[in-house]
This record gives sequence, structure tokens and C-alpha cells, in this order.
Amino acid sequence: MSLNVLTFTTLYPNKKQPRHGIFVEQRIRHLKKTGHVSVNVVAPVPWFPFNSKRFGQYALYANVPASEERFGINVTHPKYVVIPKIGMLIAPLTLAISGYLHIKKRIKGGENLDVIDAHYYYPDGVAAALIGKWLKIPVVITARGSDINLIAKSALPRKMIQWAAKHAAANITVSAALKHEMEQLDIPANRIEVLRNGVDLETFHVMPDIRQQTTESFHIISVGNLIELKGHHLVIQAIKELDNVTLSIVGEGPKEMELKSLVTTLALQEKVKFLGYKTHQELAVLYNQADALVLASSREGMPNVLLEAMACGTPVISSPVGGAVEVITNEAAGVLLEERTVQGVTTAINQLVNKAFLPEETRRHSEQFSWDRIIKCLSGVYKRALKLDN
Repeated sequence: MSLNVLTFTTLYPNKKQPRHGIFVEQRIRHLKKTGHVSVNVVAPVPWFPFNSKRFGQYALYANVPASEERFGINVTHPKYVVIPKIGMLIAPLTLAISGYLHIKKRIKGGENLDVIDAHYYYPDGVAAALIGKWLKIPVVITARGSDINLIAKSALPRKMIQWAAKHAAANITVSAALKHEMEQLDIPANRIEVLRNGVDLETFHVMPDIRQQTTESFHIISVGNLIELKGHHLVIQAIKELDNVTLSIVGEGPKEMELKSLVTTLALQEKVKFLGYKTHQELAVLYNQADALVLASSREGMPNVLLEAMACGTPVISSPVGGAVEVITNEAAGVLLEERTVQGVTTAINQLVNKAFLPEETRRHSEQFSWDRIIKCLSGVYKRALKLDN
């Protein structure tokens, strides 16, 4: 039986924001590949009346097309109202009204819809739960990280998240750690399913020819948005303490100039390079060129970069946050930081410098996170939500 799934989320790439919510798109693309599920995406964007560049981020929203196709998947972008200062508190309602009107029109036009698949609990999941209630369609909601770890700490969003979880046909988290956090919100454990992010084992793989191009230094890579919580500054400072270790930083963000200034202050221009944004194909090469990946985040859901690096045979170092603890479970995977400090990063890098790793073993460890396994489990969640299991 083929299922008609409609994904509802504001975290999805579009023509103007091609890197926005790629982790959601990856799951949807692999779901579509099964051939057993018909998938469409509704990815609302905030309404804004002006498209001049001087309005920055809001101008991007104004320029997002009403609909587009990405990798053979139809994606529509209805607009919803965001009001400055109080926007986050009423966003679930404005998002729900916009989504409801859009989806109801599609259903009236003859579109069949079995389940709404929502990503990010607030405001998206709350809005989807309202839409599902109004249209009498079961809703599956996936928690992604800061929606539960951070936003749920505020009283009103927490109550709305609890309501949505109660009315959802199924709740999914991308790590056991995130499931534990949802349990702290009085959401029953038996109503939460852990489905970790997967890794594209075809794109990310061991490249022997690249790995043979060895350098004299031990080369580290740090991948992620250039923001405070990613901890790039800790890795840079650790490099200052290490002999014969170099660092490449991949990503863009508001802390770029501050991080580059730190490199200059520490006189590390010859040891630290900023590479900017890279595609997945480019990242795969960079992972193979590196001796280790370092992720010094203060908060994570399920870090895709850990899975990608390991799939390329590259061991990882990570803060013991979110799903990282569930990924780095043996020596072939890498090591967890004992403390999220410069000294902690320095110590962990020294551990890997003095340890021999076999890329094939690290790759083998990553294979348990293949999309095939995860999508099979996800299909089971949908069927249970629709009570189709035998």
C-alpha cells in the first residue's frame, strides 16, 4: 500500500535559502526513494511585503517562490504572518491558519493525504497538530534539538508542545537524549520513538586516493555554522597549544570576523584556514583529507557532521551533548571530550594524534546509521499512526 505523506515544516531548503533545513530534506529524499511513499512538502515562509536587499533576511522571504521542485519533490511555500517581538508566541497559530487554508484547498482539489509529517516541535509541530485536528488527519512530529532543549524551557511554548505531543499520532526524536528531555515534559516514553538522523553512505565514503595524499601535519576539520554554540573558538585556541596540528574551518555565520580576528591575535594564520560553505560532495573530500573532525558544540540534537566524517573513515572528537554520546560508542568512532574547554579539546586531539585508526573500521561503525534502516523504521511509524499494522 502506498502512503500519501505531506511534510509540514519551516525548516526546508528553498531557492533563496538552499542550505536551510537540509537535514529534513535528506530524510524526505530517502523516504521518496523507497517508491512506497508519495511525498509532498509544505514549507511555509514568513510574509514580508518588500523584496529590496536592504531589508536583509526578510527580503529573502519575500523572494521565495510560491512553489518549486527539488529533487523530484513538489515543495510549496505558503506565507504566514510573523509579528515582531511577540511573533514567537503567536507563530503556531498564524502558521496553523496559513497551513490549514493551503492544505484544505489542496484536498478540495482532489489531493489524497494520509498523514502530516511535521519537523521541529515549535512552532511547526504545534501548528501541524492544530491542522491535523481541524482536518482530522493524523500527525507525526519529529523533535530536532533546540525546539525541546531550549524553546520548551519557556512556559507558554512548553504548554503548547505538551498539547501537541498529546494529540500527535506519533512523536519522534533524533536521539535518545532528546527523548529523555521530552519525558521531562511529562510526555510518556511509550509515545516517543527514537529515529536518529541517517547518513548518505554513497556520498560520504572512504576515498583511498585522497587519503594517500598525506601531509606532515595532523589535520583537523571543524564543520558548522560560525556561531557561538558550535565552539570553533575553542578548537582554534587548542591549535595554539598543539605542535604540528593544522585546522580547516568549514561554514559561514555571524562570528566569522570574530573568529578570524582570534586567529590573527594568536598568530595562527599558517595553521588555521577558513573554507566557507561547502557542498556535501566537497565535504566528503575534505573529510577524507582530514585526520579527525572536531565538534565542540554546547548543544546538539543529532550532529550529522559526526556521521558524515565517520562514513568517510575519519574519526571524530565531540562534546558529550545530544546524540553525540550515542554515536561515539567505541574507539573506531573517536573520543568524547571530558570537558568542553580549550584544555579538553587539546587533550582529545592529542589522544587521536597518538592513536592509529583504520578508516575501514570507522566507516564500518557509521554503517549502522544508514538511511535504509531509518526509513524502514519511519515507514513503520507512519503505519502505526494510521493503525495499518497487522
